[in-house]
Amino acid sequence: MIVFVFIASLLGLMALGMPVAFALIGCGLAMMLYMGISDPQIIIQNMWDGANSFPLLAVPFFMLAGELMNAGGMTRRIITMAMAWIGHIRGGLGYVAVIAAVIMASLSGSAVADTAALASVLIPLMRTAGYDINRSCGLIACGGIIAPVIPPSIGMIIFGVTGGVSITKLFIAGIVPGIMMGVAIMLAWRWSITRDNPRVEPKRSMRERLAETRNALWALVLPVVIIGGLKFGLFTPTEAAVIAAAYSLFVGVVIYREIKITDLFGLMYRAAETTAVIMFLVAAAGVSAWLITTANIPQQLAEMVEPFMGNKMLLTAILMLLVLIVGTALDFTPTVLIMTPVLMPVIKQAGIDPVYFGVLFIMNNAIGLVTPPVGTVLNVVCGVAKVPMTGVIKGVLPFMVAQITVLVLLVVFPQIVMWPLQMMSR
Repeated sequence: MIVFVFIASLLGLMALGMPVAFALIGCGLAMMLYMGISDPQIIIQNMWDGANSFPLLAVPFFMLAGELMNAGGMTRRIITMAMAWIGHIRGGLGYVAVIAAVIMASLSGSAVADTAALASVLIPLMRTAGYDINRSCGLIACGGIIAPVIPPSIGMIIFGVTGGVSITKLFIAGIVPGIMMGVAIMLAWRWSITRDNPRVEPKRSMRERLAETRNALWALVLPVVIIGGLKFGLFTPTEAAVIAAAYSLFVGVVIYREIKITDLFGLMYRAAETTAVIMFLVAAAGVSAWLITTANIPQQLAEMVEPFMGNKMLLTAILMLLVLIVGTALDFTPTVLIMTPVLMPVIKQAGIDPVYFGVLFIMNNAIGLVTPPVGTVLNVVCGVAKVPMTGVIKGVLPFMVAQITVLVLLVVFPQIVMWPLQMMSR
């Protein structure tokens, strides 16, 4: 019965139009009333405990780093460099979008920010070149959702804190799946444009290519610094976020000189706004997470899936299907915050590696960003391109199927995810 109270109160409040954070608090109150708990201090205490975490300090700094990268010209130079190398081949702008998305994912970790930056630069070019606009929007949207999978990932930070999983290990394990997502949508793009005849960019000379690469070099160095520092234990994920923000500020102000001192307040304000939304969600989820544990909901779920406990692959597949369904109705961060405390005890009881499950879980939630009806990233692309959602939903399908195929492949072959960690431990 407590499971019904949890689901009905949460979905009911959201259906009434209540913001997710307040719906989580309301859901906690409903569970408290059902369980006969009347102490209101529990709500305040658990909200405080939910947000009072040192690793979560990485969130505002990575958000700020993303704002500084976009304003400082790092994003534009990455796109220009990719265009110089492969813009001349058939479907080149699509490949540019994916390559730029993978590189930008290793810089900021925000799907919405990366997608908005890519779309604002590439959509006008792809429209002028004669590409199908709906398919182009779908490609850019699916390229943008690589950001939560490739480190540094804000989603992995939230999952790691909520589920008690090593964030550094999650970062390292996310590299190969993120690259696989990019390769998959490139293949889908190649297949989908076979009947199109878009205009290609003029081929650049080697001198021009090297010049554009030099211009983007400052942006390309940052992922190497972050991943290398994490791998060799030079700094924690939180310290990596501070380094990313400071580095982006230095490059934008001193090297590229596209950020003026007067711009800093606006950039910090936008980063603070986004951070406030995320942190309030995290705090509100602390209430429901404590009550989920107190009500023993994970154990009830474990009893429901007990017939599959002996088969890790089948259990993982069933849980991934559940997360995929939930992701069509909930946004990325609420899904992570709500599902993690429910699923983690089941995962540990079944003997599934939490790092492996975490990567698949984050990847699945990222795919939820392009699944209707919520599809936050789809809404961003539609807003930038000024096209209706109905057409973009059709355009995103081949790329979404490609990324779901990668997810299925990783369920069947878990060693692909764990391979970088095994190499690192040698």
